[in-house]
Amino acid sequence: MKTLAKLQALRPIWNARLLRKTFHNDGRAFVPLNLSNFEAINRCEKEVPEYFNFASDVLDVWSQIEKEGNRPPNPALWWINGKGNEVRWSYEELGALSRKAAHVLLDPCGLRRGDRAILILPRVPEWWLLNAACIRTGVVFIPGTPLLTAKDILYRLQASKAKCIITNENLAPAVDSVSSSCPFLRTKLLVSEGRRDGWLNFKELLQAAPSSHDCVKTKSDEPMTIYFTSGTTGPPKMAEHTHSSYGIGCALTARYWLDLKPSDIMWNMSDTGWVKAAIGSVFAPWLRGSSVFVHHMPQFDPRETLNTLVRYPVTTMCSAPTGYRMLVQQDLTRYRFKSLRHCLTGGEPLNPEVLMQWKKQTGLDLYEGYGQTEVGVISLTERGKEIKPGSMGKPVAPYDVQIIDENGNILPRGEEGEIAIRIQSKWPFCFFTRYVDNPEKTASTFRENFYITGDRGWMDEDGYLWFVARADDVILSSGYRIGPFEVENALIEHPAVVESAVVSSPDLIRGEVVKAYVVLSPSFASHDKEKLTRELQDHVKKITAPYKYPRKVEFVQQLPKTISGKIRRNELRKKEWGQI
Repeated sequence: MKTLAKLQALRPIWNARLLRKTFHNDGRAFVPLNLSNFEAINRCEKEVPEYFNFASDVLDVWSQIEKEGNRPPNPALWWINGKGNEVRWSYEELGALSRKAAHVLLDPCGLRRGDRAILILPRVPEWWLLNAACIRTGVVFIPGTPLLTAKDILYRLQASKAKCIITNENLAPAVDSVSSSCPFLRTKLLVSEGRRDGWLNFKELLQAAPSSHDCVKTKSDEPMTIYFTSGTTGPPKMAEHTHSSYGIGCALTARYWLDLKPSDIMWNMSDTGWVKAAIGSVFAPWLRGSSVFVHHMPQFDPRETLNTLVRYPVTTMCSAPTGYRMLVQQDLTRYRFKSLRHCLTGGEPLNPEVLMQWKKQTGLDLYEGYGQTEVGVISLTERGKEIKPGSMGKPVAPYDVQIIDENGNILPRGEEGEIAIRIQSKWPFCFFTRYVDNPEKTASTFRENFYITGDRGWMDEDGYLWFVARADDVILSSGYRIGPFEVENALIEHPAVVESAVVSSPDLIRGEVVKAYVVLSPSFASHDKEKLTRELQDHVKKITAPYKYPRKVEFVQQLPKTISGKIRRNELRKKEWGQI
């Protein structure tokens, strides 16, 4: 079995220069960036450039193209909140503001290239602005969902050794409650109106910041961002990505799955804490010169979503299958979408019935994609190609996706096994580089010449991938990835709980939800079970992010275990899904 070090040694040394060009065309198609060059790099037909920075090599180029009149008048960012407030930034305005924001990060925040900053904001324009500013300065940014609790934030600050945290007034008290236990934390930046003791105010500093900034010259394989991703046997892991990983690695996804052009307006509804927001709300649309549309809804509202599609010229929409399941419950025939032409989904399995209902009521197809935080989009259904209901589409370059057995042998078409990516002479540049400070876990994701996704599935004769289940116990609910370890840890802190096991359970709306099997302490055995269920649910919401709480709770006398005493979650999960 090859070690991680041997696999990493296969990673090529790239030093080719990235080419770009601008030109006028006939007005019907805008292709001012040499996007074919990015796509060739994705296919491994060309080498990754030695230096790459998304801000200077993409955003600033589109800004110049915009000045020359070679791009439609769509804004780079179009933000609304449903209450009459609206922000429209051109690429030129985005560039100017992100340079000012870069100065804020450097002084007075005191950040330098390679420093880490945690960014926890809802869908507000400053989230996009600070993404670009971090890239400009070489600051490694770590997105987080606004649903994080004080305990979650403490863990992330300590694990990442972040020197700065950026958030709003809603989470500032939680940060203050744990910051004394974070010796590496130097700066707290508030993205809100007003002031708070111990915090710098971003909006005030932005207004006073200089408007010029020289973008740092980052190497393509230099760390750019870190995402925390849930696991089954421990706390969240830090998946590190480079400047080229998403910045160039989204080129084929942007063209063949999202089908984006400069004239398109892309609305991706992902939470800002997930990698799907990076791919669908930052790198892919801006790489293609498209407009990113944002509706700052506190939570998904199907009627507000449909009304927005009626009022605004959104051409491309992406939502988790849960969103579409809620939408098809409305009378869609009452709505006439202004410009919508292309609909996408991913993050969890899509029910074929939802796909067919959406098509029947809107006339629009749903194109599913499949990916992971660690490796981006792995497979997709290309626009205009055959859609097989229930399938995740075909593998996308540069990935050689195979179905393998436990020994690393490739299985015949139609046989179920583990979904894996073959690594041969080249380490895919759009891979994560490592789980930070966790070499053992990094190494465990590889078997022979394969990266193991942790998902089980099969491939049909036409090369389409079909998802069966997680190979581990991670729960995929409403597009959220939930590790049972965190929920079980939260439950055990309650005095009523002796032990628990957390698994997925089927749900008509969310696909699957968290279910907890709980063994009670004898002193709580006679308590009202409905009341105790609500108490445990509220307890979990306070201990960890609210989206992780068990929507179902079952009290049992004992849990199934192996001879060595390990809980057999797999047995409980099969019971939930009617497999035993």
